[in-house]
Amino acid sequence: MNQSREILGVMMLTFANIFEAHADEFPDACAIAYADQEVTWAQYDEWAARLASAFSASGIGLDSKVGMFMYNCPEYLVTQYAAFKNRVTPVNVNYRYLEDELLYLLDNADCEALVFHSSLGDRIARIKDRLPKLKLLIEVLDGQSANIRGAVPWESVLDDHDPAPRIERGADDVYMLYTGGTTGMPKGVMYPMGAFTEGFLGFYTNSAGLPPLKSLDEVTGLAKMMHTAMGQTVGMPCCPLMHGTGVWLGALVPHLMAGKVVLLDGQSFDAARMFQAVEKHAVATLIIVGDAFARPMVQALKTQAETGRPFDTSSVKMIMSTGAMFSADNKAEIFEYMPTTVVMDILGSSEGGMGQTMATKDNVNTTAKFGAMPNTKVINFETGKEVAPGSGEQGMVGVSGSGVPIGYYKDPEKSERTFRTFDGVRYSFPGDMAVVEADGTITLLGRGSNCINTAGEKVFPEEVEEAVKTHDLIADCLVFGIPDEKFGQRVVGVACVNPGATTPTGDEVIAYTKTKLSSYKVPKQLVMVDTVPRAANGKADYGLAKKLFEAQAD
Repeated sequence: MNQSREILGVMMLTFANIFEAHADEFPDACAIAYADQEVTWAQYDEWAARLASAFSASGIGLDSKVGMFMYNCPEYLVTQYAAFKNRVTPVNVNYRYLEDELLYLLDNADCEALVFHSSLGDRIARIKDRLPKLKLLIEVLDGQSANIRGAVPWESVLDDHDPAPRIERGADDVYMLYTGGTTGMPKGVMYPMGAFTEGFLGFYTNSAGLPPLKSLDEVTGLAKMMHTAMGQTVGMPCCPLMHGTGVWLGALVPHLMAGKVVLLDGQSFDAARMFQAVEKHAVATLIIVGDAFARPMVQALKTQAETGRPFDTSSVKMIMSTGAMFSADNKAEIFEYMPTTVVMDILGSSEGGMGQTMATKDNVNTTAKFGAMPNTKVINFETGKEVAPGSGEQGMVGVSGSGVPIGYYKDPEKSERTFRTFDGVRYSFPGDMAVVEADGTITLLGRGSNCINTAGEKVFPEEVEEAVKTHDLIADCLVFGIPDEKFGQRVVGVACVNPGATTPTGDEVIAYTKTKLSSYKVPKQLVMVDTVPRAANGKADYGLAKKLFEAQAD
């Protein structure tokens, strides 16, 4: 046993140390289920150790960055675990990104290695020569090889390297998650690994009224007790692992108790297949992103019930949702088919968790109303004081404590704006405006920025606007979100042409923009106007832009 296990306190508990302890205690238990494949905890640990050895052989170690450009699959989680083992920072890469977006992120993150699905390899091939920091490319086959020069097959990497020895790790090792930024480009939110791990262990201790776990023995002891009393924890991220919701709640949380993570194959959400997997694996917790997942789930439940053979959802104890609003109407419909399931709706972002609400069949709560977590405050920036309950005063939601990120990678200005200190306490302010009700609950009013949330994906207008304006005929553009029944919000906008230019149709500009951005960012409708509304200082007038859109939209 290495020395680190003997001296571990709270801040020395890390995901890597915990997962290694689970592999020792539960070697034959299933860690990951995917299609017909089941990966045991022993296999999970060995594969991650072999990959960690490959990282070391390429000079990739402490604070190096490894990109994960994959759909949901076991290799995604193995890569992340290998990074944890090697004190390397894993970097989530959105598989929807096209070349320019991909180039920006990999360069901004200083990625030295990239693990990618072969079906996405054509994008890598077109930009890899512009990424001189990349030392190691590892291809995971999900079809034919992309035949990228220098890329190494996943299986060869594992076969050619012995498992890396376990090492001592630090509480200050960096975990990073890329998320959208107000400048329109994604930013890496950095966390200290010790506090980050501690925060997720709180999912188990806080809800049960237990004290914080102080050692590996306490963690494995709680896991063994849970396995004996309730069986192995089984969770399923229905959303992509490349998003915080999927990898945090869907994978890291169940794995902290040596749980099984069930991954759906395929490149898009299929509610019927999800419920089939629920039946097969007796899934206890589903992780979704609001109504964009809830609506097809309700439809699948309804369609299957009409056959006279309804899905068996009796194993599902909880549905956890975050990242987008989960409407009361959709919760009520879910409960008609899953009456014993509890819905936990979490208010949070990559910059910190802030509140949650619980709903049952007999208590379907109000959308956008949350119970605040202990470290959550609503603060008026003008006064620097906490908003009084029941006052009607608006403020910004902030979270304090050990879970507050270090900051944004290579962006001190944004870090200074988001992470601010009031009365000697450091808070994270992701941008949510709210009021505090008399009972202490928080009612969200919306984002302080113009961030658009469409089906759980963050779209920042500035990025889309700049892409539209690269069209030869377009002089200016404003993009915003409008309510959408299916996706929560739909991306739309207004644009105008250069003086004397022929005015293209909105559809023509949209078709062009699809060559520049991921499809979810592209406006679904674009109205051509004489002048895009701006103030004399050039500041965008989004309110007037929306009125112009509404006046001309079909």
